[in-house]
Amino acid sequence: MIRAANTKVNKGFSVGERTTGMFSHFREDFLASIVVFLVALPLCIGIAVAVGVSPARALLTGIIGGLVVGFFAGSPLQVSGPAAGLFVIVADLLAKGRESFLAKASVGESVTEGEAVAYSLMVLGTAVFLAGLLQIIAGKLRLGQWFRAVSPAVIKGMLAGIGVLILLSQFHVMLDHVALWHGEKAHGGLQYLATIPEAIMKCFSSDTTKNHHLAALTGLITIACIVIWPTIAPKKLKLMPAALVGISAATIFAAVTGLDIQMLNVSANMFEETTLPTSATWFQLLFDPIVITGAIVIALVASAETLLCATAVDQLHTGERTNYDKELTAQGIGNVLCGLIGALPMTGVIVRSSANVNSGAKTRLSTILHGGWLLLFVAALPFVLAYIPRAALGALLVHIGIKLVNLKQIKALWATSKSEVAIYAVTLTVIVCQDLLVGVVVGIMLSSAKLLYRFSHLEMDLQTENGLTHLQMHGAATFLRLPSLAQKLDEVPDSAELHVDFEHLSYIDHACLDLLMNWAKQHERTGGKLVLDWESLHGRFSADPAVEAKVAMARTAPIRLPVSELPTDVPKISA
Repeated sequence: MIRAANTKVNKGFSVGERTTGMFSHFREDFLASIVVFLVALPLCIGIAVAVGVSPARALLTGIIGGLVVGFFAGSPLQVSGPAAGLFVIVADLLAKGRESFLAKASVGESVTEGEAVAYSLMVLGTAVFLAGLLQIIAGKLRLGQWFRAVSPAVIKGMLAGIGVLILLSQFHVMLDHVALWHGEKAHGGLQYLATIPEAIMKCFSSDTTKNHHLAALTGLITIACIVIWPTIAPKKLKLMPAALVGISAATIFAAVTGLDIQMLNVSANMFEETTLPTSATWFQLLFDPIVITGAIVIALVASAETLLCATAVDQLHTGERTNYDKELTAQGIGNVLCGLIGALPMTGVIVRSSANVNSGAKTRLSTILHGGWLLLFVAALPFVLAYIPRAALGALLVHIGIKLVNLKQIKALWATSKSEVAIYAVTLTVIVCQDLLVGVVVGIMLSSAKLLYRFSHLEMDLQTENGLTHLQMHGAATFLRLPSLAQKLDEVPDSAELHVDFEHLSYIDHACLDLLMNWAKQHERTGGKLVLDWESLHGRFSADPAVEAKVAMARTAPIRLPVSELPTDVPKISA
């Protein structure tokens, strides 16, 4: 009875934590939670500014990611919160929600911008809620591992594409510049890119009423501090996050010099920023194609990013490994709650997670406590945010965008396969030029086409030397290549001794082996002979005991076994 009760109480904990207790490393987890809080605070605010919503919506996501998801997570040391990887999806969903509201307005009806924004936030909340439900269902159906079954080239191309979009859009924020395209607010990577020269030129304008150059200076100070701090920080201050140092330096610089630049606009009570659902509106939105599409995209991208992050976190420590289905369910619970209060969607975030591990965290208590520190800050110190320059937050996101475009990943892909680099480049380009979902779908299609090519491509070289005929095969010999193999065998002269080399063959199926054996019987009637390299063929299929004995004898025999000595039953083939 006692053991059963303990199991129920610790249902959200990993095996290791049930054994040692969540508070067994309180000191280490307490100190780590403060570091994670200091890392998460500027990142949450920066992502909110990038999306164009109140910082409260991102901070509430961080709070839920700590206090709720941290308790149920399948990856105890992973930290969840708003992620830059979802910035593009959220911004696009808000824009489509606003456009949909304006389009539905009756002719001559007076519609305010505030009503359109409120409706778009409701669209976002409903989509995040549905995405959370999809994640919970996927976790309960044990689909966690399947979300990882995406080509690394597509994932890295997706993250790089998101990084480029963040860089292009937040570059304007860093300069306090509003990007306009034909009189309308710019939207999409190409429009942001096309308006960058205009933003730069305004920094050198003689118009003293505009202070774009001061905003740019603040942004440069922020980036410089973020880059330099890890190399110059005293040993005792190494744990101080570079992002926090950069934002703090820019804030102090702007306050001391009295710069006339844009600051964050926050309300005294940040909890008033939440958007609670109304039954009538939600019932309509649940069937809205924009909401349904957004929910599916958020669920897929957030799940993939979370589980990839969890895998990376596992490589940073030697503790409990990730339970992917449990982690997916926990993320779903978090996103359901975020959707209900109108907060930004969440994922597992590698920057905060790596800071958590590197700071010495041992259990999930660190993640939970970091959510508590965020809650305390939102409740007691929201006025501090009003002193932070928007340019500094834009610069922080510009730095994050640059880091997402990781050149080392391109080099690694190039060393692995040139085609992987092509898939990476196409995915990135389509995301920047068209749309995130379209880019990911194109990348997956290219990866599938590459896989199909590898399993259907077969090169054959037939040569005759010293009276012997050799057939070398490269690739995969499947039923799709039966016509080509049959045609090549027809070119073998009568009464010739044909040696087939399987050394460079990655796979051979039942159909091709059957064709070789049937051809051998006919070829032997003309005085010919077929000799197979059994040693190289072994391992490309799972043979029965009779074939195993033949292969063992072939390894010690001076001459390869001819086909005539094969068992009558064709061996069973496996991948």
